[in-house]
Amino acid sequence: MYTALRLQRTLAPEIKRGTAEVVVVTPDPYMTYKPFLPEAAAGSISPRHVVVPLRRVLDRCRVVVGEAHSVDHTKRTATISTLATAEEGAGTTALTYDELVLAPGSVSRTLPVPGLAEHGIGFRTVEEAIGLRNHVIEQMDIASSTRDPAIRDAALTFVFVGGGYAGVEALGELEDMARYTARYYRNITPDDMKWVLVEASDRILPEVDAAMGAYTLSALRRRGVDVRLRTRLDSCADRVATLSDGTRFPTRTLVWTAGVKPHPLLTATDLPLTDNGRLRCTAHLTVEGAPHAWGAGDAAAVPDLTAPGTDTAPNAQHALRQARVLGDNIAATLHQRPLTPYEYRCTSSVASLGLHKGVAQVRGREFKGYPAWLMHRLYHLSRVPTANRKARVLAEWTLAGLFKREIVSLGSLEHPRAEFELAAGKDHPDDPKGST
Repeated sequence: MYTALRLQRTLAPEIKRGTAEVVVVTPDPYMTYKPFLPEAAAGSISPRHVVVPLRRVLDRCRVVVGEAHSVDHTKRTATISTLATAEEGAGTTALTYDELVLAPGSVSRTLPVPGLAEHGIGFRTVEEAIGLRNHVIEQMDIASSTRDPAIRDAALTFVFVGGGYAGVEALGELEDMARYTARYYRNITPDDMKWVLVEASDRILPEVDAAMGAYTLSALRRRGVDVRLRTRLDSCADRVATLSDGTRFPTRTLVWTAGVKPHPLLTATDLPLTDNGRLRCTAHLTVEGAPHAWGAGDAAAVPDLTAPGTDTAPNAQHALRQARVLGDNIAATLHQRPLTPYEYRCTSSVASLGLHKGVAQVRGREFKGYPAWLMHRLYHLSRVPTANRKARVLAEWTLAGLFKREIVSLGSLEHPRAEFELAAGKDHPDDPKGST
């Protein structure tokens, strides 16, 4: 989205004359600002304000809602499918191009853990974030109404696998939300709930330095979170999380945030890939040995000029900045100007651990608690695209500070036709034959 946004600005005269066209192929008609997913899951932000509608932002681009299946760069052709091709029975269609920007991002990296596919919950999309929020509140409803202690214990046990940003922030926000929600249940207290964080390495939040990671670890443990380091999830079959240290947790909630891997679309191209499956790119964001092909973001292995011999980390800080350089370099190519190498040193890291709690590392200085939480919000408010979204997010934060949290679970959003299907599937009591 940011690359297309940059291009529609730099190529505005060409687009107006009709000599250039920017086409964006995407499976969703919106861009998700993923740093806000934990707050959306906790109810601090409306899900509508975590996403940016592409047709509004990219008003001078052609947005094609569809899925790319393969790319044949030697023929400058991408094979895509859309809702229209499905209706027409064509299946797929070919889309030709002059310059290719391949930025499909990443997907969750899963392991062959028994029961994971059946019971695991991801945390990479706004749908998963809202679904997880609904699920947590529903588990509290189950625990409040059941008389079976085993079901109650499993419903109130929440296991998160992965101690990076996604896992720590999701757990911190949801634990905070559930702790607040417990006050509205007569027979549930915060001490009845078990929150478990499983991490295979010897520390959490590897994105910040060791001291801040240690502070985060102690802060979570003071809140009663059971953090298991150097521990793996061996199985979650039959809704029992079995860890490598032999511990077993009967649980109805297992959230998987144990890393990402490049999008599988990359393997359906004729472009060079690294050993870990990312696009092999240069510092100018061109794909090595493939003229007119470009890459950025999680899917691209871009040399880190600030640390020779390494690639830039697959995170939002690099992706957003790479997009701007990429857009400018494509325009420079079309105008026969020299390209600019991408170079950026990450100097800041911020993470939220729940309402008024956080950690931050800004230009070598460390902040904890409320100041770090405030920096987290201000930083991401400045980065979320469009003034419209900034204003709406700020208004929601303001209202959340003045009024009580929302504790409603809208599980029916995931199956909106369930009630109608139930009604339509039964005969009307006054019409034994069943009218249509």
